[in-house]
Amino acid sequence: MRALFWLLSIFALAAGLAIVARYNDAYALFVWPPWRLHISLNLLAILSVGLFALLYMATRLVARALALPGAVAAFRAQQRKQRSIQALRDAQRFLVEGRYGRAHAQADAAYRANESPGLAALIAARASHAMREHVRCEEWLRRAAEHDREVRVARLMTEAEFAVADRRFDVAAERLDALRQGGHRHIAALRLSVQTAAARGMWGDVLRLARQLASHRAFTAEQAAPLVRRAHLESLRELEGNPEGMVRYWRQIPKPERNDRGLVRDAALLLNASGQGELAAEAIGDALDDNWDSALAELYGRIEGGTLIERIGQAERWLRAQPRDERLLLTLGRLCLQQQLWGKAQSYLEASLSVAPSRAAHLELARLAEQLDRNELALKHFRSAAELTG
Repeated sequence: MRALFWLLSIFALAAGLAIVARYNDAYALFVWPPWRLHISLNLLAILSVGLFALLYMATRLVARALALPGAVAAFRAQQRKQRSIQALRDAQRFLVEGRYGRAHAQADAAYRANESPGLAALIAARASHAMREHVRCEEWLRRAAEHDREVRVARLMTEAEFAVADRRFDVAAERLDALRQGGHRHIAALRLSVQTAAARGMWGDVLRLARQLASHRAFTAEQAAPLVRRAHLESLRELEGNPEGMVRYWRQIPKPERNDRGLVRDAALLLNASGQGELAAEAIGDALDDNWDSALAELYGRIEGGTLIERIGQAERWLRAQPRDERLLLTLGRLCLQQQLWGKAQSYLEASLSVAPSRAAHLELARLAEQLDRNELALKHFRSAAELTG
């Protein structure tokens, strides 16, 4: 609609000018002695407009000609810029694809073109490290350090990752400390920190970091549990020879963590070996009250400590809820043997065998038979145990 309006306006103007020119008898006189020039005013107007248009086009043409070298240089610079940007993108893509040789070549090209040189140097360093070219990797890391204002955090993270991968955990700890001092405590750094702390045997830090990662949902419960379990067990091992310290440490563990089956099992063995069998039995009992586990029930019978009568009573209460658990029956037989309740021990051990034959139950019955001087029966159970072993 707008185009039609302008077209009509131009035609109207042309028609108006034609009418005005038709009734215009004026002329212009140019005198340059001895010459005189008479010219119609209409023609003078047309010539003036034409001359102006001609001069304008000539001026533009000259300006464009003079600007051509600069335009060519700018075009070439833009092309080089585009190529360097593409080289950096290709380097990132090749690195993710695992094509490390090509990633290094493209990163080198981007670095030489001064396109994000810090980032290009880090990409080249990662590619070199993946190809086990450690000297070249160190050189690229040195170049990246020259652009620390651009990539300091990325460089420190990269160096920490390389140090963990190469098992240089002291170097990794140094880089991660530098990140922490700069206020960078993101999840990737925390994950590297927990690996480094575990490798250096800093179990208090492992426990703190694992809990922190779990609270931030960076670790699932299944991922955090082995780290928390190992941290507690290693801390308990460090306290071997200090039974009171082991007791204090165990009691300050949060209850949800004390319910871990693997932690209870291994911690009970450590506590029992340190003369804290009563606490070990208590730990197993608490775990079994919360969630039944046949393996822990069997371990309960191998713990030395506590009042045997009370422990037998506790196991019999469990038996009412788990009447056909062969491991619990085995535990009751062992506890009764320790209490020298020969008849009850034999009943529980035979009940365990009736549910599921086991080498352990046959061995306990053999020992019971020896206590009662029933050597033939003892030999029979020893043979049965040997057959099950085979």
